[in-house]
Amino acid sequence: MANKVKPAAGWPVVKGEYESGNPENPVAVTTCGSHLKGAAQIAAGACITGPHKTENLGIEKIVANIISNPNIRFLLVTGSEVKGHISGEAIVKIHKNGIKDNRIVGATGAIPYIENLPDDAIKRFQAQIEVVEMIGTEDENAINTKIKELAAKDPGAFAGEPMIIKVGEKEEVAEVGGLKPMSAEIATIQARIKGIQLQTIQIGNQNKLMSGIYAGKIEGIMIGLVVGFTILGLAILSVSGGG
Repeated sequence: MANKVKPAAGWPVVKGEYESGNPENPVAVTTCGSHLKGAAQIAAGACITGPHKTENLGIEKIVANIISNPNIRFLLVTGSEVKGHISGEAIVKIHKNGIKDNRIVGATGAIPYIENLPDDAIKRFQAQIEVVEMIGTEDENAINTKIKELAAKDPGAFAGEPMIIKVGEKEEVAEVGGLKPMSAEIATIQARIKGIQLQTIQIGNQNKLMSGIYAGKIEGIMIGLVVGFTILGLAILSVSGGG
């Protein structure tokens, strides 16, 4: 039988949008942007499950609750990816690559900046658990089957005391190089504004071009008329003089 230990007092130690079950179960589950039946996952052998929609504070909370419970040895990452934040990829990348200058290495979301996880916490997270990726899967039967499969492979508690770190409640990110990264929503809005500005400039240029062409056509017609009338007048005078 796999050895078990007591997690940190009051585990889960960080508040969040999750359901928790037997703290001795070895599987933690994040469903990214999907809201699935947590009770079924708990029954299948998960000790904690819930979504995480941000690639900063959401990840910090997951890491904090995992490293404070040495019994957790697997993290199943499933559910639909979060547009803009790409939080599922981010938690896979922080486990694989860690962080550099507060940024999750390899993460492509809008704000993958970590401010509450010291290096030893990230190293503990990397050593304690195995990440199992099922991003994009919302099939609850498949998810629950995978939870049971992982629970059956329980290697026992991680050889280390529960590690407790403080995670803030505000979804803020640290300033990097004197600049605070913008949120995905603001980045999207600014990108759309820039797109509209570009389209406006293009429309203005097209209008100028068309106006020039139109003006050129009118000018050409007027010149043609003037020349034509001049030639006609000269012809009339010539005929009159000859008579």
